[in-house]
Amino acid sequence: MHAPSVPKGNNDVMSSTPRSRTRSFALIVLLYAIAVPLGIVAAGLIGTDSPILALIGGYGASVVFLYIASQIVGNGSTFDAWWSVMPPAIAIWFAIANDASDGTRRWLVVACALAWGIRLTANWSIGWPGLHHEDWRYQKLYRDTPMPRWLVSLTSVHLFPLVVVTLGSLPMVAAATSTGRSFGALDVIAAAVTVLGTGLEHFADVDLRRFNRTKQPGDVLDIGLWSRSRHPNYLGEMLWWWGLFLFAVAADPGSWWMGIGALAMTIMFLTASIPMAEKRSAERRPGWAEYTARTPLLIPRLGRR
Repeated sequence: MHAPSVPKGNNDVMSSTPRSRTRSFALIVLLYAIAVPLGIVAAGLIGTDSPILALIGGYGASVVFLYIASQIVGNGSTFDAWWSVMPPAIAIWFAIANDASDGTRRWLVVACALAWGIRLTANWSIGWPGLHHEDWRYQKLYRDTPMPRWLVSLTSVHLFPLVVVTLGSLPMVAAATSTGRSFGALDVIAAAVTVLGTGLEHFADVDLRRFNRTKQPGDVLDIGLWSRSRHPNYLGEMLWWWGLFLFAVAADPGSWWMGIGALAMTIMFLTASIPMAEKRSAERRPGWAEYTARTPLLIPRLGRR
């Protein structure tokens, strides 16, 4: 699953020649140049009369295509960028296709989604070495799950993120289609929360890249935001999805149930992504226990140590 970056071990990224990296990126760009329009066309065929089905159909069509491509290429990391590419694309489609709702809200959602998606995709591209490399989390799933590799890829690498991101994106439907309430203070708060989340992820990733340039074997990431929270990037990601949910409530208080998406994201990070990263760090970093004793898991410490 493509999500905020996690600290990498010394062998997580294999060496890559510029040529292989360039070719890999060319292939990824080609795949997404097909997958994104395919998703938009699928959403358009379903239409705005059934916006939730359009969301599911658009996301689903793009995922089916990328899953087939991953099996041909033999690498699940062809799917990495989907997490941050498809939501902004579908937000733009909703904003254009639904002109009866509040335009300020629709396009503010688009702006927030683009800021988040461009930043997250750019951060992924900076650290991605090419298609000779596959995310360590996928490799762990292949090893630990008693199913064929193709089935693990289908269920865990592709379908699980599809379900979670679809749930998380439901507020886009309310924000784009509801005509009950005009733009107001809650929309401003929603935008502020998404900006805060995007900012946290950005500065956490800047600290992470700085650490990776100078780290020695076994070093613990303990600079910048990481000295105040063990997972500031995950916190930022969760805040972004909760901010998106606030847009739904601002558009229609009856859309409160769409908080199931942000809740699903939070549960996923707290029960899967964070425990996996914690276990990996504990196994590879001798100073991890001391770091965890002085650094909160998620909510940053505001005062001095």
